[in-house]
Amino acid sequence: MAGGVFRGGIHPPDRKEGSAGSPIQRAPIPERLIVPMSQHLGAPCTPLVAKGDRVERGQVIGDVDAMISAPVHAPAAGEVVSVGLALTPSGTRCVCVTIATDPGQSGDTFVAIRPTDAGTASAARAAGLVGLGGAAFPAAVKLVPAKSTPVDTVILNGCECEPYLTCDHRVMLERPERVIAGALLIAEAVGATRVVVAVEDNKPDAIEALRAVARSVEVLAVATRYPQGAEKQLIFSVTGRVVPGGKLPATTGCLVHNVQTAAALADAVESGMPLIERVVTVSGAVARPGNFLVAIGTPVSVLIGLAGGLRDDAVRVIAGGPMTAQPLGDLEVPIVKGTSGIIALTAAEAAPIVDTDQPCIRCGRCVDACPMVLHPYAIANYADRRNWDGCERFYALDCIECGCCSYVCPTNRPLLQLIRTGKGALLTKGVRR
Repeated sequence: MAGGVFRGGIHPPDRKEGSAGSPIQRAPIPERLIVPMSQHLGAPCTPLVAKGDRVERGQVIGDVDAMISAPVHAPAAGEVVSVGLALTPSGTRCVCVTIATDPGQSGDTFVAIRPTDAGTASAARAAGLVGLGGAAFPAAVKLVPAKSTPVDTVILNGCECEPYLTCDHRVMLERPERVIAGALLIAEAVGATRVVVAVEDNKPDAIEALRAVARSVEVLAVATRYPQGAEKQLIFSVTGRVVPGGKLPATTGCLVHNVQTAAALADAVESGMPLIERVVTVSGAVARPGNFLVAIGTPVSVLIGLAGGLRDDAVRVIAGGPMTAQPLGDLEVPIVKGTSGIIALTAAEAAPIVDTDQPCIRCGRCVDACPMVLHPYAIANYADRRNWDGCERFYALDCIECGCCSYVCPTNRPLLQLIRTGKGALLTKGVRR
């Protein structure tokens, strides 16, 4: 059975061959970990440790009493050497706990979480679980839907539609039983009667591996098309339901989680393991592309070293997929919960850096490609002129920031960056959709 096809979207070269066949390797714990207190959407955590403190692997080192948040745990045992501002992959600075790790420790032992009750949402909160597809929204919040919006369908996102990224693909291949176990836990928590793992049809091996252990879970092949993994597009592809503008996906009766998030949830519920490591793809212009199970807080430079280092033709390194990621200005920033990939790009692969004076030629390609049926050129033009009312009239806040518009623009206008500027201004003004 195949799903439907959403409007718009693009077919960028997937460039996954470099790492798709590389089994997950456990990365050694580095000598130093930099652990940000803000690795999730919502309120940042307050450090619970100070310089000189001893910490154990899995110990809570940051938390905050806020609904939209997630605690932070020590990814390794060691000594806290500093607590202060440090640079993160987003290009911003936040409070980080830096740990000098004990040599020779393994990934087998950890301090188990202690949820406040036996519920799945409580375990997700105690484990510091967030969306591992990149959005990093606290998972526990999504596991307690509003009574006014009952959920009948749980969808696990196994699309991984960004070029280069293969970490979710490898998790589905190597840990399919964990993915299915997590899917069933989510469905039980929200009372859903239909459970679907949606996988793009260019991953037949992952589909086969999941179906072999699927039990009551439906494994659905959906069309290979970017941005198939975006929540609104995936809900339409699986169910035909449309998320209204300004509304949350749950209003359609659907709840979407990433496959790696589901596997981590199963680990949290069944063994008490907090979110202290994740699988990350390292690919592109590196010597040995691969997928690594890496401790949160590992410097990007260490991970690149495990992949054999940068090739001579690498000109840019990004965190995440190339359609949406921002370039990294410093390779000593840490891997965080939402880091799905570290990708090195050549000059031919990296998007050219242009200024906003590049004129729009009104070709309409961005309109055809936009999966949200917006007019990206108009929003960008208004944002460029700082006309925020114009951005609002053209529904800038409905943009999902997939980057399709920038990809197809023949004059290489930085449409996505301009639209992000417009959205930021509207949110600062208090505009909501």
